[in-house]
Amino acid sequence: MKKSFLQLHIAVLLAGFTGILGRLITLNEGLIVFYRLCITAITLWILFYLTNKLQHISKKDMLQLSGIGFLSSLHWVFFYASIKYGNVSIGLICLSVISFFSAILEPLINRVRINTTELLFGMMNVVGIALIFHFDTRYKLGIALGLIAASFGALFPIFLKLKMTRINMQTVLTWQMTGGFLTFSLLLPFYLKVFPVGTILPSANDWMWLFVLAWLCSVIAFQFSMNALKKLSAFTVNLSYSLEPIYGIIMAFLIFKENHHMSWGFYLGLSIILLTLTLHTLLLRRRYQTQKNVTVVRE
Repeated sequence: MKKSFLQLHIAVLLAGFTGILGRLITLNEGLIVFYRLCITAITLWILFYLTNKLQHISKKDMLQLSGIGFLSSLHWVFFYASIKYGNVSIGLICLSVISFFSAILEPLINRVRINTTELLFGMMNVVGIALIFHFDTRYKLGIALGLIAASFGALFPIFLKLKMTRINMQTVLTWQMTGGFLTFSLLLPFYLKVFPVGTILPSANDWMWLFVLAWLCSVIAFQFSMNALKKLSAFTVNLSYSLEPIYGIIMAFLIFKENHHMSWGFYLGLSIILLTLTLHTLLLRRRYQTQKNVTVVRE
């Protein structure tokens, strides 16, 4: 159990490190996503093919997972753009608004009632972002891009969740990354025409950080999450991932000293988001404990 908790928090820490890598890699956001998807897809095919963990799926599932992969690639493009035009802390704190978009989009897609409690918590995060936007207009473009990233970040997991009821996670992730790479590759020439760059080839340092991004923050983080799920509940895993922006912001403060460039409005907005996260965590724990107790009584 202790090993599972350690692996889970390493996975969350690696996920939070993606924002740091978005600043360390000098390529533009489109090329970062292109190379990340390419390296990750190739690695997953080799890893899961050799371990015989890939399922045979229909062409319809392949196409649908490719579409989901394209949505996730757009999430990453806008996320890294938020970092490039704002900073790491701004890009990560905007991820907290995923809860707001999820509270609206998931009921609409699955045709169920909106959970008013989740919507309320999501709106509190929006208030936190609004305060940052109001008091520190230097980062308005970064915040706008981050909010778009959050909307895509809320959308593609909803569709993935539906797929994972029939297909194992290794197959879903492999086809998501492969489909994302293939579909985004078609878009990339038009993207580079609108946002031209001096070179499309990474430098030696960029290659190093790209492999860290693909292998540590994607492949290994996924494997650690999978191993943790064998011992821990899905609730615990999902709850732990809510710490991803917090870990990332702390690292940005330590590595890039971004705390020296933030106004008091940022800290006010961050405080509201942290309060929301704490209240949401307590509520989810209470619900989970209640469900466990009901299950025990029934047995």
